[in-house]
Amino acid sequence: MEKEWVERYQSMWPNKTILDYLDASIAQVPDKTAIFDRRSRYTYRELGRLADRVALGLLELGVGKGDVISIQLPNWNEFIILHIAATRIGAITNPLVPIYRDREIGYMVGLAESKMLVVPDEFRGFRYPEMVQRLSPEWPFLKHVFVVGEHVPPGMHGFSQLLEEPWEQRTDPAVLNAISHDPNEVTYLIFTSGTTGEPKGVLHTHNTLCVSADYWIEHLKLTTNDVIFMASTFAHQTGFVYGARLPLHFGGTGVYQDIWNAEEFIRLIEEEKVSVTAAATPFLYDTVQAPGVEQADLSSFRVFASMGAPIPRSLVRQAANRLPCKILSGWGQTENGLVTLTALDDSEEKITGTDGHPFPGMEVRVVDKGGNRCPAGQEGDLHCRGPALFVGYFKRSEYTASQFEDGWFHTGDRAVMDEDGYIRITGREKDIIIRGGENIPVSYVENILYEHRDISVAQVVGMPDPRLQERACAYIRMKPGKEPVTLETLQTFLLEKGLAKQYWPERVEIIQDFPQTPSGKIQKFHLREMIKRKLIAEGVLEGE
Repeated sequence: MEKEWVERYQSMWPNKTILDYLDASIAQVPDKTAIFDRRSRYTYRELGRLADRVALGLLELGVGKGDVISIQLPNWNEFIILHIAATRIGAITNPLVPIYRDREIGYMVGLAESKMLVVPDEFRGFRYPEMVQRLSPEWPFLKHVFVVGEHVPPGMHGFSQLLEEPWEQRTDPAVLNAISHDPNEVTYLIFTSGTTGEPKGVLHTHNTLCVSADYWIEHLKLTTNDVIFMASTFAHQTGFVYGARLPLHFGGTGVYQDIWNAEEFIRLIEEEKVSVTAAATPFLYDTVQAPGVEQADLSSFRVFASMGAPIPRSLVRQAANRLPCKILSGWGQTENGLVTLTALDDSEEKITGTDGHPFPGMEVRVVDKGGNRCPAGQEGDLHCRGPALFVGYFKRSEYTASQFEDGWFHTGDRAVMDEDGYIRITGREKDIIIRGGENIPVSYVENILYEHRDISVAQVVGMPDPRLQERACAYIRMKPGKEPVTLETLQTFLLEKGLAKQYWPERVEIIQDFPQTPSGKIQKFHLREMIKRKLIAEGVLEGE
């Protein structure tokens, strides 16, 4: 981390690691439930003991300070135990989204040169060890593969070995205390969806992660009585910082769901006394529409922080009638965590018309193309800086430098700011579709479509969707004499290419002539207008 960066934010950082918060919670509420999923439940005392045990096992296996541990697990407690253990020994946690397949995992693990990889034996019908076996010849640096589950192929290890083996009887636990932890060291490598070519690895330190979580404690008035529910994957910034880590900061309880289900969420609010959650806007829509929501005992539930897409005013009003909680709206990125959030006492106008006000220490500005600040209400490029900002892209120092100007990070988003300093995201410079809070890297998908031998031109655009805000539509021109692809044949092709299903186009339009500028550049905004008009004509969308 650059000296100038440290000097600028040293006084704003907590200068702690997640271990400091965990140790404090163990001392304060040792027998309180710390983490809960549908498979297991652990108190703070148990969590600390298991994390130390796993840390000792990692050391004995030769995993140590600075090594990358990749974790492709659902929202299971094993993820959190392993993350804490990795932190104990100074290793770097690299979470991988469970929906990623050969293409994404092959690239990400390869770039990270991970020393250890942890996967489930099976999740949602996919057998992860088989994928690892296909890819492992490309990873000579990978020394250990651990599998969570009963079916462990030869050459891999059961994760239960790490949890159950009494490593503390073979290695003096005091060795853990001898490992130093500089809060400004990198502890986290997470890949964000790219706009051109491969995804980018975002690097965060202990300080940038810890300050991002600490903001929520004061803003949401969190106490040890609060229970945080998280269904967003731990391999996204929201799930990782505000689901896996945040409860440990204040001695709360984390309740996790590995497959989103609104009815089960309602049940967990009743049974586990969930009080706070953070998720993309479609999760709020599903919760409001869940059967029996109005009859359930939701008295403990007080905050639903909704991000990733605008919150329709009608949805806020429905929520007010069916949920006892406050609805908050916010904006953030993998690079900077949640930067802006509305307040508990904000008006409906602020909640539905803005994406919130920046947290203390975080700054945002809206500028024109000349770099001048825009007046209130004028759209411009959104820049951000502050103590929660990442410290660079992995192995891309030149690109990192190009994204900063005098300490300001160019977010790639467009926004307007009102007179109170609240921002509203209006669009994106980057060519990304956001499907229910999940980024779809358009250029990445298009590059794969161009590998189809019968496709001449492929352009992917976002089409409006009443629930998910956007879905991906592929506009295709076939090569002369070739039969048009169908949605089914295109998806079969993408499956063979190992592309995550979340990235697949959900509609195909075959056209001959693309709208173009005089210089020949395809005008995607016309394609978006074309699919919108078609959806209105089909009755899928309401006309304006």
